Amino acid sequence: MSFTYKPKRKKRARTHGFLVRSRTTSGKNILARRRRKGRSVLAVKTSR
Repeated sequence: MSFTYKPKRKKRARTHGFLVRSRTTSGKNILARRRRKGRSVLAVKTSR
């Protein structure tokens, strides 16, 4: 049996990264909500 979660930096960035979030309306809403809350990190880092 294998583990379900096999982390990959590129996949993570392309799915949950800042550029992906800022493309769509709902993604912009997410960023705005996180800014309002005062998060230091708004989205996943795009690279190492």
